[in-house]
Amino acid sequence: MFVMELTYTAPIEGVDAVLEAHVAWLDEQYDKGVFLASGRKNPRDGGVILAVAGDRGHIEEIAASDPFVHAGVCVYRITEFVATKTAPTLERYRETLG
Repeated sequence: MFVMELTYTAPIEGVDAVLEAHVAWLDEQYDKGVFLASGRKNPRDGGVILAVAGDRGHIEEIAASDPFVHAGVCVYRITEFVATKTAPTLERYRETLG
């Protein structure tokens, strides 16, 4: 599982100018089953996405395809972790240490 942390690198007006395309990109990743949750940070200086994928390389490709990245308004920090404990609704994403 991956935590994808976005940090804005441009004024919020620049972020808002690309927001509609970013939301469409998010919807596409949800439809593919990659994203589990997402939202803005508070204060609004970026966002967080919880994602699942077979490997880090795939997540990095997805992050690179974000319209925010193409517009140069954010950078990503990606953290991989092993979800050994989850809420019941996320049980199918539980992993074991190997």
